[in-house]
Amino acid sequence: MRTSVDTAFEAYVEARGAALVRFAVVLTGDDHRAEDIVQDVLAKAYLKWDRIVRAELPDVYIRRMVVNASRSWWRRPTNRETPVDRSLDRASGGDLSTGIAERDSVWRLITALSPRQRAVLALRYYEDLDDETIARILHCSPATVRVHAMRALTALREWFDTSSGEEQ
Repeated sequence: MRTSVDTAFEAYVEARGAALVRFAVVLTGDDHRAEDIVQDVLAKAYLKWDRIVRAELPDVYIRRMVVNASRSWWRRPTNRETPVDRSLDRASGGDLSTGIAERDSVWRLITALSPRQRAVLALRYYEDLDDETIARILHCSPATVRVHAMRALTALREWFDTSSGEEQ
């Protein structure tokens, strides 16, 4: 027999499931891992869905679970990428692979950021959330969110400035 909790949970998954997977892809860089993370998170959330809904912010709670699960995944030693020399990332000309190589380079840079910085950038620029909401999701202050965003953007900007200087 289906309960109202089952119906509410199914409606939430129907409405937000694909967006949660896309968000997890931004955090992990791996489509399959993102699907696994979201599936695990939703399975855990289902068990306490009545409490999550009572908090009146199920999206914040579920996103926090996705961020925490992806951070746990990144902490595993088997998931660390070995950096490659930047000169190997350069495409040789104006062919179609240039855009792919640049996108891969940017993704490699983003994965080099700390998990918290990645989460802040994903929540701010991908999910388009304000600093207060991001702070609730990450259990920190809005000022901490701004600091993580500033440091992440500074690191990315420095890399881009360095790489554009090498090309000249």
